[in-house]
Amino acid sequence: MKSIAVFCAASDAVAPCYVQAAREVGTLIGEMGCELVYGGARAGLMETTAAAAKEAGARVVGVVPLVLEERNRVSALLDEKVHTRNLSERKDIMVQRSDVLVALPGGIGTLDEVFHTMAAATIGYHSKRVVLYNANGFWEPLLGVLRQMSQSAFVRGNLDDFLVVAGDIEEVKRIIEEA
Repeated sequence: MKSIAVFCAASDAVAPCYVQAAREVGTLIGEMGCELVYGGARAGLMETTAAAAKEAGARVVGVVPLVLEERNRVSALLDEKVHTRNLSERKDIMVQRSDVLVALPGGIGTLDEVFHTMAAATIGYHSKRVVLYNANGFWEPLLGVLRQMSQSAFVRGNLDDFLVVAGDIEEVKRIIEEA
């Protein structure tokens, strides 16, 4: 069984198109017989992804930092809860526990997870790529910055070695299948 890590927002105030993207990814994970590994929060796109994955038959693993537990913000949908001391430990465990990492639209925390994973790949900690699900063109501004960084020789290696962009759910599915 493949394990798919999903990075995404815990905000409930996002546009409906992003909620739909999270629902699609969760459903896809379950329908493909995969396991979801995510941040374990019971809010926003995190909870939407977990609920859709669980409904579609996926096993749901939450990698939960202590602060979420202290604030009583942990999802009740978890089949397994992995306790962590902090966000850094959470990111490392999510990378270790997954075969593929998918980033839905998100905020600073999502960017932190994406860049942490990419930076670790550039120096050889792993060879996993991050899939940016570019729902509604969300990631376009970031992709422009990354292309500029790469063209200006600020990115070690080939950006495509640790980042792939999916424009729709079918591309996400194809990438997961190929992993």
